[in-house]
Amino acid sequence: QTDRQTDRQTDRQTDRQRQRATERQRQRETERDRDRDRDRQRQRETETKTETETETPLEQIGVITGPCHAEEVALERLSFLTIACADLATASQMAKALQSSYIKTKISDDIIGAEYAAVLKNIYAIAAGIAHGLGYGDNFQAVLMSNAIREMKRFIKQVYKMKRNINDTAYLGDLLVTGYSVFSRNRMFGNMIGKGYTVKSATMEMNMVAEGYYASKSAFKIMEKKEKNVKTPIVNAVYGILYENKNPKNTFKKLIEELD
Repeated sequence: QTDRQTDRQTDRQTDRQRQRATERQRQRETERDRDRDRDRQRQRETETKTETETETPLEQIGVITGPCHAEEVALERLSFLTIACADLATASQMAKALQSSYIKTKISDDIIGAEYAAVLKNIYAIAAGIAHGLGYGDNFQAVLMSNAIREMKRFIKQVYKMKRNINDTAYLGDLLVTGYSVFSRNRMFGNMIGKGYTVKSATMEMNMVAEGYYASKSAFKIMEKKEKNVKTPIVNAVYGILYENKNPKNTFKKLIEELD
């Protein structure tokens, strides 16, 4: 009997110990959950604070655009820059700081348009390079570039409508120098594609970044999401060749029918 009582006491002690251990485990788990919740809250607060702190007012943003190849600037050849800023007084200050005997500057308040133009002209330069690689001459290049500037106008107007002269140097000028210059990485990239290189082989051989490769996808997707159907045959052609493995020769034959 004594042994049975001892066993029962031992069992009760064991049960109490297990219960206390279980409670301690629950407390630890609860504390861990609280710690995780606090950490998540701190992270959210930090992210929100960071986003707020890094949100720069549009009036404080300045854009520097061409037509201006760095190679010619290094050679001190006469070059023109456009400084775009919502606040024209700030743009004037930036322009004054950048000008020199071989750097001329002008100002603009079209920040968004200037940036989109700088993106699009790389796509059109790839198109010019593909055309050259396929054997098209200067006559067709002129037609391609004249269509490109009108396409650029339609594109930019769709994404950011404001009064602008598409023939200004920030738009037409930058397009022409990128489409024709021997310094143009994008034209070189397109030329290799036109001659039969794959995107991968052309990129590896150039050992440089052709921004228009990535820009063509972005521009195509932007127009794809727009409800209004904007005619962008050159962007579509370059995207099809680079991302859908379409044959450059056949694609340009179809493109020609859409140009005027």
